[in-house]
Amino acid sequence: MSHATTNKATAPADRPAPEVDRRPLAKRRRNRILLQVGCILITLFMALPIYLIALSATSSRAALQDFPLSFIPNNFSLETMQTFLQSTGILGGLINSVQVGIFTLLLSLIIGVPAGYAVARFAFPGRDPYQLFLLFTRALPIVVLSVPLAQLFLQTGLYDSVLAVVLLHTALALPTTILITSSVFLGVPRDVEEAARIFGCSPVQAFIKVVMPMAIPGIAAASIFTFVMSWNEVLGASILTLNQRTLPAQVLSSLAESPLAYRFAGGFLLVIPALIFIFFMRRYLTNMWGSTIR
Repeated sequence: MSHATTNKATAPADRPAPEVDRRPLAKRRRNRILLQVGCILITLFMALPIYLIALSATSSRAALQDFPLSFIPNNFSLETMQTFLQSTGILGGLINSVQVGIFTLLLSLIIGVPAGYAVARFAFPGRDPYQLFLLFTRALPIVVLSVPLAQLFLQTGLYDSVLAVVLLHTALALPTTILITSSVFLGVPRDVEEAARIFGCSPVQAFIKVVMPMAIPGIAAASIFTFVMSWNEVLGASILTLNQRTLPAQVLSSLAESPLAYRFAGGFLLVIPALIFIFFMRRYLTNMWGSTIR
């Protein structure tokens, strides 16, 4: 009997271990590698023009005439950038662009964030058509808005001012700001807001202290879009201003017949502030994205 018991005890140990199907793991690893390679290729595709503009803007004029052009900086010079910055209207256009971008951002958030919260939280007649109407306003060409606004601003005395461009850019940015923030507010559960009100917060305090911190990633995304759109917009600013032009409008008007080196310098100067703003705002999109409850 002991021999039979021993055989029964040792029988499972004699069986070969079942083979593990490693194909799903290998497929997952392959998909992850392909995703990383795709991200790297997209990043290189987007960074290459910026690198070429920066390389051309910081190279001497003689280096720009070489053929073939070198992709490695070997003749660094800030002469072109210094001459470009000293040109008439460039420094003033840079200041105007910064002012327009900041004021457009603030005004869009002041109006758009409460509007997005209202769209997300309150059911009112015509809410869906209202959101569709917001998208239709973004479909309008910029010239359709600029020409009537130019006539209106001429009559009211706002023409050729920073405020005129701010109002135009705010009108362009508000639809996206409202739609982005409303989608983020939909991800914040009502229970959290109601719990804050139970513990003594007023509706405004619950919105500021509870809902807003959880919606920061979406607000950051809307802020990036608003600032970059305002910084790069050129047609409306060219129509609404003559002496108080933003930097893109000034570059468009003054560098049309300029040498190639100054065009690269103007393009590089247009890219730098937008990249700086995105650099400081990116942490809200990466580190704090998980704070939004989906």
